[in-house]
Amino acid sequence: MSGDTWIFGYGSLVSPTSMATTIGRTVAAEHVAIAHLDGYGRRWNYGSMHLRGDWHHEGVEVTEGMVVSLGLVAAETDTCNGVIVCVTADELAQLDWRERDYQRTDVTELIRLDDLQRDHRHVLQRVERVMTYVPRPSAIERYEAARDRGRAGIRLSYRDLVSAAFGDLGGDHLARYDATPPPDVPAVDMTLSMLS
Repeated sequence: MSGDTWIFGYGSLVSPTSMATTIGRTVAAEHVAIAHLDGYGRRWNYGSMHLRGDWHHEGVEVTEGMVVSLGLVAAETDTCNGVIVCVTADELAQLDWRERDYQRTDVTELIRLDDLQRDHRHVLQRVERVMTYVPRPSAIERYEAARDRGRAGIRLSYRDLVSAAFGDLGGDHLARYDATPPPDVPAVDMTLSMLS
């Protein structure tokens, strides 16, 4: 797969199951590596453009509330851990559709492999381009507006999927993920619906 694009995942795309569901295949070990993205910080700041949720939290019923996920913000002194995954052009198109309210951004010069993977240095020799998905301003504004109205929440299943994926990376990766600034909306059991 030399010459193909590598995607830096920092949330649900760290999960092999989530990635495979989108691109339609299991990612081989030689096409994934633990990595760090310098100059960006992970935040709970993305408001979905197409998912809505119903939930009950602290005595309040929310119907068609905003579903919140992880995003990134440019932050010169921050570093974000995750994985890089090699994808084909067709798979990249599938990811672009899934992440359609994120801006695909070239971060090639800001990526470094994890120290635990010194034996994977050959991976970077094959990496020509690394991209990641940064929330569009509209997604952040949508999240902030719903948060301020008390109508935003994080799916517990999403939070648990991401946490388990970082735990599976080993080392201190779960602790680094847990150092993400805490969300200012609740994590709740919700019933999802799709906007038409």
